[in-house]
Amino acid sequence: MELKQYAGIIWKRIWIPVLLVIVVGVVSLLTRTKPTPVYSMTLRFNVAVAPEVTTTEYGYNGLHAWVTSEYMADTLSVLVNGQEFASDINQHLTDMDSPVRVPAGIISADTRHRVVSLTATWGNADELGQIAQAVAQTMQENTLEYFPQAAQTGVVITQVDVSGPTEVNLTSLTQRLDLPVRLLLALAAGIGLTFLLDYLDDSVRGKAELEAMGIPVLAEVPRK
Repeated sequence: MELKQYAGIIWKRIWIPVLLVIVVGVVSLLTRTKPTPVYSMTLRFNVAVAPEVTTTEYGYNGLHAWVTSEYMADTLSVLVNGQEFASDINQHLTDMDSPVRVPAGIISADTRHRVVSLTATWGNADELGQIAQAVAQTMQENTLEYFPQAAQTGVVITQVDVSGPTEVNLTSLTQRLDLPVRLLLALAAGIGLTFLLDYLDDSVRGKAELEAMGIPVLAEVPRK
């Protein structure tokens, strides 16, 4: 069968795929649920170690302090994902009379030299503000307990800034492709239905069909 014949079959009942696409599109838009908003907040902290005062001729304590600060910043970026850090956050939330409780791993960390960036995501902007306040208190009041040597090195953790809360879009690729895929399936189903109806239609639609059955055509009435 030639492409023109295929196109003619589809065009003859073009309303079927068009109607299916419209119905599926309308139903999908009416039944689609809005994604739950998620908010993000980022806090940055500077980790500094005071250099030791030395009277020796070869004093590298200043460099040692910078290197130690970077090591401690890297270590903190790992510790913030643990249960102990989450427990300290929850304790500060309790002291703030906040009902919010956070699980372990809610904080993601990024370290650039001696600056630790902590990012928290939560479904409520007001509660996220409380979490951020508890995170700041935990970083400045509790994290030194994780380092037994901190009392001797003079570690100071200072909050640099805070940004947020900002709404973030966590829509997955599957959610973004859901409507286009449904419309394509509806279009394919509509085209398939037109061919099925054409196959089940036993009426004579042209001279070629009669000649294929061995019936000679003596005359043909034109459409116009």
